[in-house]
Amino acid sequence: MTSPKPFKIWRLTIRVMLGSLLTATLACGERNVYAPPPPPQVTVSQPVRQPVTDYLEFTGNTQAINTVQLRARVQGYLEKVFFQDGDQVKKDQMLFLIQQNTYEAKLKQAEAQVLQQKASHDYAGIQVARYTKLVQQKAAAQSDLDNWRFQRDSSQAAIVAAEANRDLAKLDLGYTKVTAPFDGRIDRRLVDPGNLVGAGEFTLLAQVNQIDPIYVYFTINESDLLRAMGKTGRATVQSQRIKVPLSLGLANEEGYPRQGYLDFSAISVTPTTGTLQLRGIFPNPDFKILPGLFARVRAPIEGAEKTALLVPEVAIGYDQLGSYVLVVDDQNVVQRRSVKIGVQKEDLRVITEGLQGDERVITNGLLRAIPGRPVTPTKEGQPAAPAKNGSTPQPKAGKNGK
Repeated sequence: MTSPKPFKIWRLTIRVMLGSLLTATLACGERNVYAPPPPPQVTVSQPVRQPVTDYLEFTGNTQAINTVQLRARVQGYLEKVFFQDGDQVKKDQMLFLIQQNTYEAKLKQAEAQVLQQKASHDYAGIQVARYTKLVQQKAAAQSDLDNWRFQRDSSQAAIVAAEANRDLAKLDLGYTKVTAPFDGRIDRRLVDPGNLVGAGEFTLLAQVNQIDPIYVYFTINESDLLRAMGKTGRATVQSQRIKVPLSLGLANEEGYPRQGYLDFSAISVTPTTGTLQLRGIFPNPDFKILPGLFARVRAPIEGAEKTALLVPEVAIGYDQLGSYVLVVDDQNVVQRRSVKIGVQKEDLRVITEGLQGDERVITNGLLRAIPGRPVTPTKEGQPAAPAKNGSTPQPKAGKNGK
């Protein structure tokens, strides 16, 4: 008969193992209790009230104040080119030289014709005086006197025609020298020396742009036009007469660093688009503004200075519902607040609707701020508060709050 002792020992061993496993499980459960993370740190600030001037902002394009296409007005071989492609040129600077010998010879020929006709006129005048005396003495026929008077008057007319031909010859000779019509920049040459130009057509040689000063064309919509006219109390033609100041900024420039004035406004609104074309003029002594560039234009509305609420530009977000800011309520819970924005003033943006002025607007840590969830707000300029669990506070986000 088998002894029961091995069975008892095996059962006791199983009980000990189960007890150890249960004790380990309970101990682990006590150490892994879930603790929620502390609310994220954000930086908040209140909107500020400052006096601002209302502006209208536009987009437009730059255009040369003068553009001239240089063409060969006489026929001949292009002899010389006196510039490098893209050079800055001065008024009356020599640019092209067309073959001159033919036109110099034609000028001499025309001058000779003038001298010949003057000689004929002088001779006819002498004959008229002679035959006048002979007719008085009845030594010559009246028809001879009439003939010499005709010769004298005809030669006078021939002198006028010869002088006109001489002047035309001088013009043609002058056209062999192509000069710059104004200060500006010249494009690349379109014809190389040695080619025949002006044969049957006015050959295009190059193009010159005057870009100092430079024009900027832009359009204003009907609502902004009526708004501006309503506040200033004058029409656009009066605005251009008094040179309303304008500010200009290029795509790679911050703000509107360049100053100019309103130079022109169209005489009618385009019915299909409901816009009016305007033109500003801006100095460009360094030629850095090229024709065809995209430009941002800002025009102040006179009499539109007011006190407004401003928040940092980085605090404003945009989504499908429009512009908004994130604010922290009394319970330190994030809320989304839809706002309407106005003009920009340095790194601040005017809020026309949506804020009262006592809100705490999140300016830093925007990616950690989720509407409906709590945060730990810290005012700008104050150190971040330590987390409740004693851990190190989360670092602040960058300038853009992200």
